Amino acid sequence: MKVLVVLTSHDQLGDTGRKTGFWLEELAAPYYRFKNAGWDIVLASPRGGQPPLDPVSNEPDAQTDDTRRFEADAEATTALANTVRLDSVVADDFDAVFYPGGHGPLWDLAEDENSARLIETTLRSGKPVTLVCHAPGVLRHTTAEDGTPLVRGKKVTGFADTEEAAVQLTDIVPFLVEDELKKLGGVYSKTADWQSYVVRDGLLITGQNPASSAPAADALIELLGRRAG
Repeated sequence: MKVLVVLTSHDQLGDTGRKTGFWLEELAAPYYRFKNAGWDIVLASPRGGQPPLDPVSNEPDAQTDDTRRFEADAEATTALANTVRLDSVVADDFDAVFYPGGHGPLWDLAEDENSARLIETTLRSGKPVTLVCHAPGVLRHTTAEDGTPLVRGKKVTGFADTEEAAVQLTDIVPFLVEDELKKLGGVYSKTADWQSYVVRDGLLITGQNPASSAPAADALIELLGRRAG
């Protein structure tokens, strides 16, 4: 199996002067799940090269065994420093697509036509897409074949409004993931803040928060394993 992992290239947290980017655990935990499954992993981002890391995600209280392993893994950090440009990606080359979160995707990937096309093409080809935490917000401009919002009528989750309020960024982000998914007609559900929660509706898998990243990767692996078996 070959999975494309799509990361943000956006590093500014609105006009606060603070840095943002992708959330390290949401890359590292799935990365090693995919590695352990024997999958080939390709990392991509809108600008290519080194994607920006949200510095908060590498503070001591946010670190995990997976994040520490990733940072000490020369193969992984080299791949991260050399992500391919998203506009060069051919969806047919991959069996699945995975989007880690972090706040960065709300600014760039959520508005990126290449990203929307990738998601639409992958799903229409009968292959799964998984998005975690803030990344379900990337679905905001994706559409079904009839032109309606892709998430309309689909069971989804994503970073909760209460979680955004807890990190005091409600008035900074360009939109709230929970509100956006509901506005688009998604059947949104969630669990308690910061607890793992994954929803699958057909080929679409979404996770609520950083704690959901490894379970979301496991759900993707299980889904493709069933389809292959």
